[in-house]
Amino acid sequence: MDSFRFQTVGTIISEPGASARMAELVREQGASSVILVTDPGIRGLGLIDGAVENLKAEGVPCTIFDQVEADPSEATVLTAAAQAKAEKAEAVIGFGGGSSMDVAKLVAFLSGSDQPLAEAYGVDNAKGERLPLIQVPTTAGTGSEVTQIAIVTTGEATKMGVVSPILFCDCAVLDADLTLGLPPHVTAATGIDAMVHALEAYTSKIKKNPVSDALAREALSLLGNNIRAVCTDGKDRAARANMLLGSMLAGMSFSNAPCAAVHALAYPIGGHFHVAHGLSNSLVLPHVMRFNAPIAEQQYAEVAPIAFPKVGSGSSNELTNRFIDSFETLIEDLGIEKQLRQVGISHNQLPMLAEEAMKQQRLLVNNPREVTYDDALEIYQQAF
Repeated sequence: MDSFRFQTVGTIISEPGASARMAELVREQGASSVILVTDPGIRGLGLIDGAVENLKAEGVPCTIFDQVEADPSEATVLTAAAQAKAEKAEAVIGFGGGSSMDVAKLVAFLSGSDQPLAEAYGVDNAKGERLPLIQVPTTAGTGSEVTQIAIVTTGEATKMGVVSPILFCDCAVLDADLTLGLPPHVTAATGIDAMVHALEAYTSKIKKNPVSDALAREALSLLGNNIRAVCTDGKDRAARANMLLGSMLAGMSFSNAPCAAVHALAYPIGGHFHVAHGLSNSLVLPHVMRFNAPIAEQQYAEVAPIAFPKVGSGSSNELTNRFIDSFETLIEDLGIEKQLRQVGISHNQLPMLAEEAMKQQRLLVNNPREVTYDDALEIYQQAF
């Protein structure tokens, strides 16, 4: 067996209602005050109320930073970190979707290290200490609670990432009750996103390993067998818990066996047209799978019946084709957009997207099949 390295977070708590025990969890980290990082929507929905009330009742001072936006900017990260330092927060809670959790990672890092953010971009460039970090996801999608990556928008349509084991949180809290009110469209897009994470980890060319593979298989089983249920009945607590767990397992998998061409082609769609990340992935997924099939057929065939039991049995080629068809049927059934033109992209913008996708080499190197500019353009044309 090849040598490999696998890293993940310190503690995982999967328990409905667990976020309302936040004071206990903060004290377990040796902290006596916190900053909670979230977005206006999550605060407006009251999702942080249980945690904040518990912290207040238990005498743990809590500062709330609720200005995280989608595709968070460098300015937002620096403002939140400055607030954490001003309030002398001893720990950080990330509460929300991937954007809030990514900002929380960097707030914890910038509050504990003297290193400027500009020097931390890239892989393993972040140095120093960080504050204790607790992550509480409110969607079953990004898996950001268990990844060591934080993505920051640094320009009009440019993003940079800080990738470092320093960003792995101390405690990830999976509280399915927080996801019960998610609308079907968000549930669908984030669920597909999580499935993409698991699928790309399983077919990742460079760092895939037995642990990441096992997690990806279990993630695809949980996600594929529960996504329709949560989109049909959002109050199905058991299905919501399964989706949250599946999303997290996919996050653990892809943080060790990185994502590839689906994400590389999705990033420009999100960056230039402000399309939600999960939907951006979904738009190109079937077309990237068809492109990868000549190389990844065996791996697709292995996980097809795990994610979609109805594909049955057959040759690798048959299973792969049914697997891709099953994703297209799922996207159709969930009622999310299927074509780039449906999200405001015109045909003459496809070459620009292909150029931008080719800049995502940190992702493209992991793809099972090499992607050229012409390949990327062809995939976008198929998705148009």
